[in-house]
Formats: sequence, structure tokens, C-alpha cells
Amino acid sequence: MTTRTVHVVNVSARRRALNFWERIYLPEVLRGLWVTGRHFCVNMWRHTLRAIGIKSVPPGAVTYQYPDERRPAAERLRSLHRLTQRPDGTPRCVACMMCETVCPAFCIKIVAEEVSDPNIEKRPKSFDIDIGRCVFCGYCVEACPEDAIRMDTGITELGSYSRRSMVLDIDTLLSLKPAAQNQGKPVDFLQKRLVS
Repeated sequence: MTTRTVHVVNVSARRRALNFWERIYLPEVLRGLWVTGRHFCVNMWRHTLRAIGIKSVPPGAVTYQYPDERRPAAERLRSLHRLTQRPDGTPRCVACMMCETVCPAFCIKIVAEEVSDPNIEKRPKSFDIDIGRCVFCGYCVEACPEDAIRMDTGITELGSYSRRSMVLDIDTLLSLKPAAQNQGKPVDFLQKRLVS
């Protein structure tokens, strides 16, 4: 039988004892108030100088006044999906089911139909995305061989009063535009559609 030696270290023995001023907390409270007051005064001074036209001063800290003021979105932000179209207005999707297969949330449902055009074997008869289940992973965009689905609408506000209205059909997905065409304006289309 082997014996093991265990070294016990008393952690509290390493902690130094608090002095009188630290025990009464008053200096630490005053130090915290001084730091907060300093940030307030510096930011107010910078905002005031910039308000009177002195732009060489660095801007003060800001808070976005949502929903009147929206935070700028990153270029690679994954937002609501849209389906792209060919120049003749038909969906670029060929109903290959790659996006439906790769979706980890199983939120894409496609029903395919045959097409008489020999260049296009199939097209989606219906293409539904349940955005209430979507995790916005972007796998559908990466898996699509036709660049038929994108997540560049810039729409991130997806609230709704019912689960049924969270399912977007093919007509809705084809009507959405990229965020660059919205010119930074908020898109109220979803509020109209999802709230109804």
C-alpha cells in the first residue's frame, strides 16, 4: 500500500488583514464616486465642445437612444433571410434541398415542382422559413450552390404575437431587399406582417 502526502494550503492565511480605513469602507465609496464623477464631467465637457462646433475634441461616450437611434450593424451581420431572383424575376432557387438538409433547427420547408425549362430542373413550389425556430447560423447560405438565399436584409427585429406569423413564405422572402438598398432606414415591413 502506497501512501500519498497531501499539502494543505490555508488560502485565508495569505490574505492580508484590512486596515482601519478599508474596514469602514468610506474612502472606497468616495473613490468610486470620484471615478464616476470624473467620467461624467469629461463626457459632458466633450459633448458640450462638440455641440458648439469644436470637432477636434474626441467624442464623449454615447448611449444609443433606441428605437429612435439604432446601433450601426456590422457588415457581416446575419439578419433575416431573403431569396434572390434571376433577371426575369423568377426565384434563383432550384429546390435542391441543400439548405433544408443542412439546417440544424429544421426551420426550412421546401416543396419542389418540375419545370419545363431544360436549364432548370426544379423550382420551389413553396419555400417556408420558420424564423421562430431559426438559430441564424448561416449554414443555409453557405450550403446553397445557386446563391439563392442570403441573410443580408439588415432586419433583426423579429417580434411577433403568434408563432404562425413567424413562418415566412416564398412571396415574402422574394420581396425582401438587401440592407444596402434600404439605405439604413428601418424596415417596417415585418412589423406590419408579423403583428397582423
